[in-house]
Amino acid sequence: MNTPGSRRPAAAIPTLKGLTLCAFVSSALFASAGTSAQESTTGNAQTLDSVTVTATNLYENIGYTRRSTTAGTGLTLAQKELPQAISIVTEQRIRDQNLDSIEDVLANTTGISARKIDSERVNFSSRGFRINSYQYDGIPTLNRDGRWYFGEGRLNTAIYDRVEVVRGANGLVTGSGNPGASVNFVRKRADSREFTGSVSGTLGSWDKRGSTVDLTTPLSPSGDVRARFIGGHEEGGAYLNREDKRRTFGYGVIDADVTDSTTLSLGFDYQDSHTSSPTWGGLPLWFDDGTPTNYSRSFSVAPDWSYYDFESEKVFAELSHRFDSGWQARVVAAHEETDMDGKLAYPYVEGTLPNRLDGSGVFFYTGWNRGHREVDSVDAQASGPFSLLGREHELVIGGSYSDQTNDYENTFIDGFQVDDFNNWNGAAPNEGWAPFTPSEASSTRQKAVYSAARFSLADPLTLIAGARYTEWDGMTQFRRVDRQSKYEVTPYGGLVYDIDDTYSAFASYTEIFEPQNYLGLDGSYLDPVEGRNYETGLKAAWLDGRLNGSVSVFRIEQDNVAAALPGFPGQTQTFYEAVSGVTSEGFEVELSGAITDDLDMTVGYSHFTAKSDEDDFNINQPRSLFNLFASYHVPQVRELTLGGGVNWQSSLTATNLSTPAGLPTRFEQDSYTLANVFGRYQFTPELSLQVNVNNLFDEKYYSSVSGYGVYGEPRSISSTLRYDF
Repeated sequence: MNTPGSRRPAAAIPTLKGLTLCAFVSSALFASAGTSAQESTTGNAQTLDSVTVTATNLYENIGYTRRSTTAGTGLTLAQKELPQAISIVTEQRIRDQNLDSIEDVLANTTGISARKIDSERVNFSSRGFRINSYQYDGIPTLNRDGRWYFGEGRLNTAIYDRVEVVRGANGLVTGSGNPGASVNFVRKRADSREFTGSVSGTLGSWDKRGSTVDLTTPLSPSGDVRARFIGGHEEGGAYLNREDKRRTFGYGVIDADVTDSTTLSLGFDYQDSHTSSPTWGGLPLWFDDGTPTNYSRSFSVAPDWSYYDFESEKVFAELSHRFDSGWQARVVAAHEETDMDGKLAYPYVEGTLPNRLDGSGVFFYTGWNRGHREVDSVDAQASGPFSLLGREHELVIGGSYSDQTNDYENTFIDGFQVDDFNNWNGAAPNEGWAPFTPSEASSTRQKAVYSAARFSLADPLTLIAGARYTEWDGMTQFRRVDRQSKYEVTPYGGLVYDIDDTYSAFASYTEIFEPQNYLGLDGSYLDPVEGRNYETGLKAAWLDGRLNGSVSVFRIEQDNVAAALPGFPGQTQTFYEAVSGVTSEGFEVELSGAITDDLDMTVGYSHFTAKSDEDDFNINQPRSLFNLFASYHVPQVRELTLGGGVNWQSSLTATNLSTPAGLPTRFEQDSYTLANVFGRYQFTPELSLQVNVNNLFDEKYYSSVSGYGVYGEPRSISSTLRYDF
């Protein structure tokens, strides 16, 4: 098995001739690519006959792709057998792009928009809808997006083997079906029977420094019991004035082969983050005379006494058994506790804008917020083959349980006026905080049973059909106690037609049922979102699954979709209204994997339009996204790997802004492009140095716009020295 950063053996992957990116993204994508591939096969039969498979595990990560996945259905399928769009960000790509946080990973995934709310919070969306469906090792975890934020975007990625993103509704596996996407974080395991590992140190812009250790060791002479530990600490890396970041993480897992066919895993995951002087909100978009602002990206709206902390602890256990019949069973349980503590101040720049000349006119509101979240999850599943009408089929059946509680408390002091906001140094009053009082409590419980089968209808045609029965109970206490109990059956169906060994066509349908924790003005929950998700497209797997491609067209129809209402002075809770007749339709294209022996690449483009019965919907999200990243092992200097890419997104708009009379109520951030490059030199088989440069041309842009703007990160550089043993 190749370690991250190692080069595949020469001649293990033939050059893919006759396939170009232009052909791939054209409207005749698979027709033209298919013709070229067939001609190449005919003219180069001897070359293709020399293909060898060097991996022993057909399901392992291979460069920038993976041959198969269980995401979406629970069945083990090749990517071209799954009738939905999927992106898999592998460990190799995480290392090459230096994607050291969840935010970095999702911001570089096809079809995913990542927009900063402030220095600590980020919203992820896909196909026009916010993502709140997350899984860890395939276990659905309720994410109820409470009043305050628990810092998931900053979680370190060193503990993950890969991140799988299924776009579109995925209620079969996740329960309540978020229409945007579901994200599955797959943890690393103790998969070596010999002592192995790595240590690394990183230095970067804004005094960033950190170190990581990853060790795997056998605990028994035979290696049947193995342990893995991953831990690290980093500091610095903040480009805002006064801000400082600190992050510590640790992960341990023991994998034990109880018998030849039974494996038990026990694990623990700890992450701790502290930020000094984080922002709450962002910068004003205009001065009070209507002139657009142009602050430095290092300018901060945070007081010098503010901070933001969160601490997360997760424990999990998994028992799996493989039967002689080909069936396998798996039971996974997890418990998570997360605490947050944020002492912050928010400049009310929607209603009181600074004077362009003397900086007067900005008023700050304060909030000291604490929260505690607990999540318990259990998932039991069995899958395997069965025979029917003379053909072989596959079946998965399972049940899951999730329980989440959130409790919040807060306190305030009187707001304060800043004499000269334009030159503010963070000095602010910090006296007179009242005792903490409960602000909100909520709980969510979800129980479900589900089943799906993959029927072989004919040699080229398969049908995946399934359903999930969900019981959902929720309670929130904000102004009043509000309870919901919902029972729903979510059907799923998909057809896959194998055009040949390389190409397949698919179509799928699933219903959307998503209870909501968004509050209306009366303090009660909005009714659940209900709707349908349609998707069709073509997929391809070249070079024995080392290169995967897809093009998909989708349409989503929904009712009762939450839309944020305009705020008012001093408001710390966002309220929503339900919007019906919301539709989102568009297409996505992705190519990911090995182009040649020496070239790995991922490229993706997505576009959607979203409308309600009345108008465009969620126009504060970019309609089009493009991402490209590639790494190249230089043949003339085998120790050297070079790479880079670009991320482009279309414009995004904020409307109905609460600005003073006579000023604009609409703001648009134009489209922008970010370029990133990296290089790695392998001094010895064990020692390497990697340098990454992000935002190479130092593009200045707003990551998000609402009543305020939040700048994206300026150009940064980091270098990592790594030793593998």
